[in-house]
Amino acid sequence: MEVKEFGEKMRRAVAEVLGEDYQVSLQEVRKNNGVVLQGLIILAKGQNVSPTIYLKPFLTAYEEGVSLSELVRNLLEIYRKDKMQKRMDLSFFRDFSRVRERICYRLIHAGKNQELLKKIPHVPFLDLAICFYYAYEDNCIGSGSILVYNTHMEMWQTDTAELMWLAQNNTPRLFPWQCESMEKLMMSRMPEGEWDSSPSACMDVITNRGKMHGAACVLYPGVLKQLAKKYRSDFYIIPSSLHEVILLPCWTAINPQELRELIVEVNRFQLEPEDILSDNLYYYNRKEENVKIV
Repeated sequence: MEVKEFGEKMRRAVAEVLGEDYQVSLQEVRKNNGVVLQGLIILAKGQNVSPTIYLKPFLTAYEEGVSLSELVRNLLEIYRKDKMQKRMDLSFFRDFSRVRERICYRLIHAGKNQELLKKIPHVPFLDLAICFYYAYEDNCIGSGSILVYNTHMEMWQTDTAELMWLAQNNTPRLFPWQCESMEKLMMSRMPEGEWDSSPSACMDVITNRGKMHGAACVLYPGVLKQLAKKYRSDFYIIPSSLHEVILLPCWTAINPQELRELIVEVNRFQLEPEDILSDNLYYYNRKEENVKIV
């Protein structure tokens, strides 16, 4: 069954259970790399925000034999757990002075997001693009982000250069970077004796404390230079996902072609499509203090 057909079936069933005091609608959500997901949005009277409940896992369960009524019960359980109790006042977002201290940046792949890049301010970076978002903290809905579009930039009467300057200051402050050895990270995730440390002994994982969109840490002022001093070497940057990168000193003498093949394999078979950053391998030159595609 197509996800749209299943989504409409779920929408009708949920609306029937909840009654006329609720508005239940389907929405296409465009994610990174052109990925489009079907989501269900439930709004009670007096609400103007609601979590989007993605339908793909429900469709999978339906195709495996789970009944529609059970899926509706599970979906409503998720909704009641995560629903907003109040209206969210978004009027502040029109006032640049109230948002400028939380303008941040993230990295996405330029080629896979061409249509999106036509609508948002961005700065090219190799085969990637630096784009901007507002990092919000709200007592009603918690933390999250609002992508900055060209229309926002025009409303605020600002430009890409100012957004970049703000993000370069705000992102490291709000989302500090951290470095952890791959060996230590994997040993913490796997039972003792099941991890072969030899391939990872020289690798470090770089992300931010929130572990969301942590690949952008490579843009933080002075971070790559500091790590080059630690390694006393140039190093490779492996784009393991949007959320983290892996660093490997050049003195390990690992073949770059093998690393490129590994990146492609992980992207194809281990990552969700929307989490892929790039198929390319990068190289930091400590003398020139820049990053290049290998």
